[in-house]
Amino acid sequence: MRVAVLNDIHANVTALEAVLLEVREAQVDGVVLGGDVLPGPIQRETLDRIRGLNVPVHALYGNGELALLAQLDAPSADAVTYWGTTSGFILPEPYREWVRWAARDLSADDVSWLREWPKTIRLEIDGFGEVLFCHGTPTSETDAFTKLTPEDVLKPVFDGLGVRLVVCGHTHMQFDRTIATTRVVNAGSVGSPFGRTGADWLLLGPDVQLRHTDYDLQAAAARVRATTFPGAQEFADVNILNPPAEAAMLEAFTRVSF
Repeated sequence: MRVAVLNDIHANVTALEAVLLEVREAQVDGVVLGGDVLPGPIQRETLDRIRGLNVPVHALYGNGELALLAQLDAPSADAVTYWGTTSGFILPEPYREWVRWAARDLSADDVSWLREWPKTIRLEIDGFGEVLFCHGTPTSETDAFTKLTPEDVLKPVFDGLGVRLVVCGHTHMQFDRTIATTRVVNAGSVGSPFGRTGADWLLLGPDVQLRHTDYDLQAAAARVRATTFPGAQEFADVNILNPPAEAAMLEAFTRVSF
């Protein structure tokens, strides 16, 4: 099997559409969604594009989807405990409103599909055998690490998995590194990469191809600003047009969980 790995889309449907054009040209056997498809400004169209694919889709939870489900299952908007209960993950209040809006925006069918996703997936991939896909780490959707996180603190997390390759996301920065005997690849972010504009993703099997796709940023930003998403202006200006510098994000994430 040969797959395209699309992580951290965050409902930036314009970026997704551009990537899917290249995915179709690559003639993959399937698509892996490595978490944080949602929340974001254009959710229903994003999910429609994914459901319209003519290859199997394998989706797993990111912290975004689990935050949405926690919001949907809470007795009130202010009763969500997910924000501060796992690995020190605390979402600032302004961004909690993004999740509240996103939860209200979903259809019943969307929610039913999200409830079926697992936290990790294992697939047989050409050239690698069984590959483990996760969002943050194999044991946590919120733990963050980067290409600079010391190997000694990561080794216990990646020991004993029984696979040669793990594919993750979460930090919106691509990398390809080895932790002890396990190769670990971060596919980057389709909807909001750090350090550069455009869309990052992964083509996997029989080798590893870290891919980057350029698209019409101004059109994407205008499309986002036209929504009722409460963070539309910030998402357009920062997530699409002016992403934070990689150096700043490496400083923020390299030791935040380890």
